[in-house]
Amino acid sequence: MPTFDVHQHLLPAPVVAALRARSEPPRVVGRSLELREGSFPFEERDNDLAERIAVLDRDGTDVAVVSLAPTLEVEEHPELREAYHEGIRDLVADAGGRLRAFASGVCLEGFAGACVSAQALVGGLGDLSAELARAGQVLFVHPGPPGSPPASAPPWWTAVVDYTAQMQAAFISWLAGDGARDPELDVIFAVLAGGAPIQLERLRSRGGAAPAAGARVHLDTASYGPRALRLCADALGADRLVFGSDVPVLPAAPTLQALAALGDAAVSSARSESPSRLFP
Repeated sequence: MPTFDVHQHLLPAPVVAALRARSEPPRVVGRSLELREGSFPFEERDNDLAERIAVLDRDGTDVAVVSLAPTLEVEEHPELREAYHEGIRDLVADAGGRLRAFASGVCLEGFAGACVSAQALVGGLGDLSAELARAGQVLFVHPGPPGSPPASAPPWWTAVVDYTAQMQAAFISWLAGDGARDPELDVIFAVLAGGAPIQLERLRSRGGAAPAAGARVHLDTASYGPRALRLCADALGADRLVFGSDVPVLPAAPTLQALAALGDAAVSSARSESPSRLFP
C-alpha cells in the first residue's frame, strides 16, 4: 500500500511565468513572492519536478497530492488558475505516478478533486460539491488570503491566528450546510481544520450537530504536534487523520515525527490506509 502526503504545493512553469509577468501582487520578483499580506522567499527549485521527487524519496512518500494554494489569491485571478491547470497536467503525467493534483476551485476530469479556500466554502460552493461527489473526487479545503492583522502583530500571526480561524469557520460551516447536503463527498480540511474538532463539545452544548457516524470528513496533519493530533483523533476517530506536510512551505519531517509519536497503527492509517481509500 503506497504512502501519501495529501498537502503539498507545486507551481508549474506557466504559473511562475504568469506571476513574474504581473506588475502588482500576487507576483514573483526575483527570489521573492509578493502578496498583499507581505513578501516571502521564492525558490525556483522548490517547483522543479526532479527536486520534488527527491524530496518525496527522502521523506518516504510514494505519492504527493499537490494543489495551488488559495493563499496566492488565485480565486481573484482566473488567469493563474488556468495557467495552473495547463501546467500541472504535464507535471503529473511526467511524474511516473508520484504526483496527483487537485484542480483549483473546479471539478475537472483527470484530477483528484478540487482545492478551495475556507472563505469559498463558508460563502457557498454552489454545485461544486455535488459535481465532485458524482465524479468520485475529493474536496480539499485550505486557508485563503488573510484579513488585515493588528498593527503590532508578530510575523507568525497570520499562520497561527488567521488561518486557523478560517479553517474552524469552514469546518463548522460544512457540518451545518454542504456536508449534510452531500454526504457522499469526501472532504479534507487542511491543518486539522484549525483545531475545530475540539469545539464539537461546545457546538453540541449550543444546539449544533457534530459529524454523524460515517461522515466523510478528514483532517490533514500539517504543522501540528502529537498533542493536537491526539485531541483531534479522539474527537473524530484516528482514521480521520491523513498525513499532510505543506511542502515546500514547511518540511515534512516535524509532522512525520509528531505522527510517529502516536504509534505505528496511526502512522499506517494516516499515511497509507485512509488516503488510499480517498485516492484509489
